[in-house]
Amino acid sequence: MAAEMKSERAQRLFGNKCDDSPADTEHVVIAGASLAGLHAAEALRENGFDGRITLVGAEPHPPYDRPALSKRVLSGRLSADDTGLPGSRDLHAQWRLGVAAQSLDRRTRTVRLADGASLEYDKLLIATGARARSWPDAGEAALDGVFGIRTRDDARELAVRLAARPRRVLVIGSGFVGSETASVCRELGLEVTVVERSSAPLTGALGVPAGIAAAELHRRHGVDLRTGTSVLALEGDDAGRLCRARLSDGTALDVEVAVVALGAVRNVEWLDGSGLAVTDRGVHCDQYCRAVDIHGCPDDDVLVAGDVACWPHPLFDDAPLAVEHWDNAVRQARVAAATMLHGPVRAHTALPTFWSNQFGVNIKVVGVPSRADQVAVVQGSVADGAFVAAYGRGGRIVGALAVDTPRALDAYAAMIAARASFPPRLNASDGPDPVRVVELRASDDDSNSLVLQ
Repeated sequence: MAAEMKSERAQRLFGNKCDDSPADTEHVVIAGASLAGLHAAEALRENGFDGRITLVGAEPHPPYDRPALSKRVLSGRLSADDTGLPGSRDLHAQWRLGVAAQSLDRRTRTVRLADGASLEYDKLLIATGARARSWPDAGEAALDGVFGIRTRDDARELAVRLAARPRRVLVIGSGFVGSETASVCRELGLEVTVVERSSAPLTGALGVPAGIAAAELHRRHGVDLRTGTSVLALEGDDAGRLCRARLSDGTALDVEVAVVALGAVRNVEWLDGSGLAVTDRGVHCDQYCRAVDIHGCPDDDVLVAGDVACWPHPLFDDAPLAVEHWDNAVRQARVAAATMLHGPVRAHTALPTFWSNQFGVNIKVVGVPSRADQVAVVQGSVADGAFVAAYGRGGRIVGALAVDTPRALDAYAAMIAARASFPPRLNASDGPDPVRVVELRASDDDSNSLVLQ
């Protein structure tokens, strides 16, 4: 009877492939020992899977908390070694750390690793995430004093360099990671220059109007912010130490540390030749986290989750979403685990949510403001430093930004999910009267789009 029950469970988990195979042939391989990978493994165990799990990670470290790197490790409030993610239970998993997945053969259900080993799988989760975009000149990137910030080792080395109090730090790029790094530098009393090609920080995620408010925040806290400017070259001394940066505005800066914060590149190269639909936005999957092939057909045995995933969301049907945030990685990983166990019965429809602390200000976002064509402040005021901005597209609300008003976002998440009209009619006691809607232009040069009130 026990053997029959085990066989029935095996077929429920993996279809007819398992037949009467012993439990030790039921094998889940998780490519990416990441936040998503860890939560998928936990979800499998929590839901009764007792087969083998192997987690493969390119880094030598177990999964750790990446947001803490630019928020707490650089400031010295937390050691890089203390960023590990606690496991909710003993996963009874095999860990293959310090070795990357190198190729995938779906026909033989095999993942080949960089050390030459091969892993056969019954189910595979792709959770290989993303890496920091490198400085384009390899020689300049190799100068002593040039850092990325994506991994635990990056943060540890940069924290040591910042603690040594360099005369000036250059931050290249002012997205969330670049802005948080600049904030930490000012908190430490360091002189910092931020160079940004766009007209303001955070414009890619939040649009130009909110970016102008962010620029004012930078400058109010003593950041030398150079917008509409690029770094043309990084120069080193005879010993190979960074000493100077040449900018497109014709100036040269004496700097000892440069932090390259130019966004991320998804780790998908190892999937070349796999037949999966892969673009620079990641591995495409359906709403159940099943990877889709180049013909658009889902593979029931290959799942995707986390920063590397690109998937359709029912509220944002103009293009698939690719989200690089903590909350999404956790939720998507658990949907992927459910699909492994039960098939396509639970869709990943959670709204993207993320947060950032910069210059003593809490910033929270829900939805996808980057898809909006209009924005309006609907609570508080930018001048007072605490406000909520709603984002609209096609006459409905698609996102919201809360600055130092984090509790307000739950109501806006509900509006987004309900496809509420834009601008929302709140009758809030702290709302402006009238609400002023600002068009979000494709060009940063449109001066009419640069003010939030």
